[in-house]
Amino acid sequence: MNKNVYIYIIIMAVTTYLIRVLPLTLIRKQITNLRIRSFLYYVPYVTLSVMTFPAILEATQSPISGAAALIVGLVLAWMGKSLFQVSVFSCVAVFLLELLL
Repeated sequence: MNKNVYIYIIIMAVTTYLIRVLPLTLIRKQITNLRIRSFLYYVPYVTLSVMTFPAILEATQSPISGAAALIVGLVLAWMGKSLFQVSVFSCVAVFLLELLL
């Protein structure tokens, strides 16, 4: 194996370690700035959305059926339906559209 691969692995390990450890060592008191607090509050939701959204569109044979499932899921979630109902109806939407297309 090439020596450069080991250098890349070490650099990525150090980078990942620093990203996780620096906030713990540098920020010792409570954050009072409202902008920073609201930013940190939404980071997990944005990260989950960024990872999930492309998977929704690419998980089906057709991006159209994935988009339809996304729309069905959003509408049902907006209406306050349970997670089980949202997932079942989204799967039904994909199944029906895959049959038609």
